Amino acid sequence: MGSGVLSLRVDGELLERLRQHAAKRGMSVQDYVVRTLIREDFDERFKTSVDETARFYAAPPL
Repeated sequence: MGSGVLSLRVDGELLERLRQHAAKRGMSVQDYVVRTLIREDFDERFKTSVDETARFYAAPPL
């Protein structure tokens, strides 16, 4: 898997909050944002899997 570039424009207040959160974890802002996006993506895919499993087992038998 390769990598790409994503450029974002954020206001100064948001950037400062991101810097503070990243600093608390000893990370760069870039690493903090990427890890946050990865975690969010995983959470979303996990929830979808759980929902689909629940629907599968809740289906009436044929």
